[in-house]
Amino acid sequence: MFNDYDDILTIEDMCEILKVGKNNAYKLLNQGNIKAFRNGKNWRIPRKSVTEYVEKSISKV
Repeated sequence: MFNDYDDILTIEDMCEILKVGKNNAYKLLNQGNIKAFRNGKNWRIPRKSVTEYVEKSISKV
């Protein structure tokens, strides 16, 4: 899943994958729903964290 992307995603990559806007993406990160880290001002999101979030969200349905 999402193999066309690098192992570490930017906020823009995550928005594209999840089809959400930046505000919603930052909300997911700040609430800890998606595990990520900051490099200075920039978020770096492991692709695995996004995959886990999607799988967890699907299993709730």
